[in-house]
This record gives sequence, structure tokens and C-alpha cells, in this order.
Amino acid sequence: MSEQNELSASPAAPAPASQAAWTARYRNALMNTFGPPKRVFVRGEGVHLWDADGNRYTDFLAGIAVNALGHAHPAVLAAITGQLSTLGHVSNFFATPAQIELAERLSGFVTANEPGTPARVFFANSGTEANEAAFKLTRLTGRTRIVAMEGSFHGRTMGALAITHNRAYREPFEPLPGDVSFVPYGDAEALARAVDDTVAAVVIEPIQGENGVVDPGDEFIRAARRITHAHGALLWLDEVQTGMGRCGEWLASSGSGVTADVVTFAKGLGNGFPIGACVATGAAADLLHPGNHGTTFGGNPVAAVAGLAVIGVIERDRLLEASRRLGDRLADRMMAAGHPLVAGVRGRGLLRGIVLTADVAGATVERLLEAGWVANAPRPAVIRVAPPLIVTEADIDGFVQAVLDALPSGDADVG
Repeated sequence: MSEQNELSASPAAPAPASQAAWTARYRNALMNTFGPPKRVFVRGEGVHLWDADGNRYTDFLAGIAVNALGHAHPAVLAAITGQLSTLGHVSNFFATPAQIELAERLSGFVTANEPGTPARVFFANSGTEANEAAFKLTRLTGRTRIVAMEGSFHGRTMGALAITHNRAYREPFEPLPGDVSFVPYGDAEALARAVDDTVAAVVIEPIQGENGVVDPGDEFIRAARRITHAHGALLWLDEVQTGMGRCGEWLASSGSGVTADVVTFAKGLGNGFPIGACVATGAAADLLHPGNHGTTFGGNPVAAVAGLAVIGVIERDRLLEASRRLGDRLADRMMAAGHPLVAGVRGRGLLRGIVLTADVAGATVERLLEAGWVANAPRPAVIRVAPPLIVTEADIDGFVQAVLDALPSGDADVG
């Protein structure tokens, strides 16, 4: 066989291995940043996943709000494979049509409440990187102070971590980039007291996903806009988890009527293909100049066409409307069951938090997994629900019943 044929020949498929075997290899090969995997998944299609032992699961977490169109969506697959067969990477010394088109679409989403507002995009590879770019952008205002929210999560890099509230995440890596202070989430009066003419930016998640799907309402976003305007500070909205239709609109903040100075995207934008974006509007759009920031892979044409494909399917299949309708169905069905351990359902669209009356979310999620349903427990008394936007009414009803079956049935289980 010639060298060329040797290189082009397909490698032999690895011998099938059990989850136990893969998990043992995982522990030896990967750093212990996440603990042992709960399952080893080998295939996905639509809203379903299969593990290495052949068991099927219905995915109500979507890779933590990433797989907006589910697994192996044909439109995304076609876009990615078509682009890779044409042009995969050129570096940011150059541009591609897909990069420009995606930037225009994202700018349109961010400025929808004030059409015609100038906007520009910096592409990255993740939500953390998008927030890191936004953090650097705020420093170019000539101010350094940032006001963030209690309960916030913005990522794990040093800059993103500096505006993340959880002390357990922060303390091992201090000192972090300053000058950051935290105020109670949703408290407009506290925010007004914290912001003065020295503040560069206020950073807010429209809904705090990692804090248990906590929604402060649109009026808090409107108050933050008034406060930042009054002091010449930037309003920075982190829509990494809440954007791209997850909460029933392109931005969860859209209903507030506010146009932010900075908005960050990621997660559902690429349906699993790594991509993030930092969008700045108005005067903030001109803050970053050549040499201020950069990335090797950000905005590559494969990621860009993935993002365009996601947008196209959401529009074509009216998934914004579906997100609202199906999210409301989940909340209504869950509350109608009258389970004594269910206190309420928070959130919007298909980002929901099932709030429990006892700290049994972790145990309940484990029972759900055993029964073939994927969800997670960001807080001891909250189950987070973030299925693909292509989920059906039957999937929603099946999940609600699965949760009711998985909840502890008596005091012994709760205790």
C-alpha cells in the first residue's frame, strides 16, 4: 500500500467497551476537574442519547443548554461538513462570508429594541471567552470598577471568575482581577447604591441558571439600564445560557425593551460546535482596537456556519414560540400534579428550575438518570431543566411523570 493510501485508509474501529472500562480509562487519562463521569455516552440523535452499554436516555439538559437543536441535527451536520469540505480555517488576518453574516445576525438580535443602533461582534470559542473579551472591553472605558450580582456565574477563566460570586470557585485562585463588588441579585435599590461615576460596567445574567434558574424579572433589567445610563457605566448582559431561544426569545432580556452596551452569547449558538460571541453596541462597539484582543479559532468559518444553521432552523421551525409553549406546559403539568415536594417552577421558555421543599434534588436527578432521563441539580433543592428546543409535548409529559416518580415518597427518603 502506498504512503498516500496508508494515510487515507480508515483506522480500525475500537473494540466495544463497557461503561466501567471507559470510566477506568477516564480516571487515568483526564484531570480530575469534574469527578468520575455519571455515564459514558457514545451516540446521540434528536433528544436521545445512548451510553456505552446500549442504554437510551432522553436528554433534558442538552449539554447544559448547548444542544438547542438536539443531537446530530441534519441542518447543522450539513452546514459543518459542507464548510469543512470548502474552507475550514484561515486565521483572523482574513475574513469569511459566514463570519460576517453571523455577526450581522447577532447584532440584529442585540439591537432589536433600537433598530439601527451600531453594533460590532468579537467571536470567541466559549461563553467564558466571550465574557473575558467583555471584561477587557470594560477596561477601555478608562474605569476599572465592575458591579456584579450575588449568585452569578460567568465562567472559569481568571477574568470571568472575578465576576462570579461563588466563593468556592474563587478562593483557590485569588487574587483575581479587581475591582469587583457584588450586590443582591434583583435588588434595584442595592444596585443604585453600589453604582457611581467610577463604575465601568454592571454585569447581569437575565436569569441565573447556575444559581437555580432565578429570574429577577424585566423591571430589574430596566432599572439597571437607567442606573448605568445615569452614571455613564456600561450595561453588560450575559446571555450565554439564556440566549438563542432558550427562554423563548433570541435574548431573554428582549422583553425588557432594553438595549445593552455589551451582550455575550455561546452555548446554544453552535449546537455543540464551540463558539462564543461578545456583541457591543453604540459607543462601546468602538472600544476594542487592533492589538487590544485576539483569538486563533474565534469566528472560524465552521463555527460561523454552525451558528447560521442554528438560527435558520429556529426561525424555520418556529422554535421561539415552541420554547415558550412547551416550557409553560412543563410548569403547568408539574404544578397540577400537586406533589408535596414541589414548591414551584421558575424560569422562562425551556430554561426551568423545579423548586423543591427539601434538599433532595441531587438524589432525584440520580433516580431520573437510572430511569433514562438526563437533568441536573444546580442547587440542593432545584432541578434544572433545559431540553433541546425540538422537544415534543410527549417528551415534556413523559419527563414530568418521570420527575414525579423519582421524587422521594416518604420522610425516610427525604431525610
